[in-house]
Amino acid sequence: MTGKLYTADHQIFALPPLLSWRVTHTGTVPCDSFSVTFVYQKEMAQALKTAAGFVAEEEGEVMLRAVVDEYTVDLDGNGLTATVSGRGYAARLLDNESRPVTYQQATLAEILQNHAEPYGITCGEIAEVRAASAYTVAAGSSQWKAVESFCRACGGFVPRFSREGELLASPEQAGRTLSIGEGDPVLACTLREDHYGVLTEALVIDKTQNQEFSVKNQEMIDKGGQCRRVLYTPGQSTWAAMRYTGEYQIQRSGEDAWTAEVTLPGSFLAFPGDRVSLSLERMGLSGTFRVAEAENRFDGGNGALVTLTLKPLKT
Repeated sequence: MTGKLYTADHQIFALPPLLSWRVTHTGTVPCDSFSVTFVYQKEMAQALKTAAGFVAEEEGEVMLRAVVDEYTVDLDGNGLTATVSGRGYAARLLDNESRPVTYQQATLAEILQNHAEPYGITCGEIAEVRAASAYTVAAGSSQWKAVESFCRACGGFVPRFSREGELLASPEQAGRTLSIGEGDPVLACTLREDHYGVLTEALVIDKTQNQEFSVKNQEMIDKGGQCRRVLYTPGQSTWAAMRYTGEYQIQRSGEDAWTAEVTLPGSFLAFPGDRVSLSLERMGLSGTFRVAEAENRFDGGNGALVTLTLKPLKT
């Protein structure tokens, strides 16, 4: 992999050969991220001081566009090296706070125009979504929160960023499928199921109308779970809105309940949104799963490795 820095004065600086690197793709939040280490020379000082952007490339293809958060220069037993690290373009929206505002039947295009585009974000996909009622961006919300909450509440999907740094504000389409079986060089595999915080019931209350609506998570109840949350909605909520609020909270609480992590030799084998057909009978793991995160790393001792974080497909 090779790297380039883009400085604040619009200069391009090609980094020397990388001694080690890490590129993590999530597509959403937490952000995509990177860290690269290379031999330092004093001529690099100005480029590092003004570095604002970073591009990672593999065989001429862009693997990540990101913002630079930090650089360090180190002198130790390995000689003189520099390390640059940062986050994907979602950071531009996370780092900027929105003013509180209420929209009346806003469209997604309008939300993006006000909360994404002013921060240098290019939108590669925009779904035809319109709010059926008022949509409020609360005080203290980041620009990312303003966009993500609208997409979730009004469109039922989570916006993502492409490797090129474009915002994809539309439902995710399944990517390519990678097959991993007993005959493949699996270096490590971890299966994790965590029930902590997974709701068994969401009780939604409209205090103005003195109404309440209970949504239960029967699957978790059958597993012996017991975790209830009480939520209060604005006055004049409809039954449909109250039911959606409860179902949404239960869904969010269980998003990280089941994960599997698989480590393989190589790099950039899959990306968020791709599918993995997994067949590891020794662990009782079989089926098709969604890639939620892909961490690619390289160093002189271990070579290139990729760890894929897998989650169940949404039904």
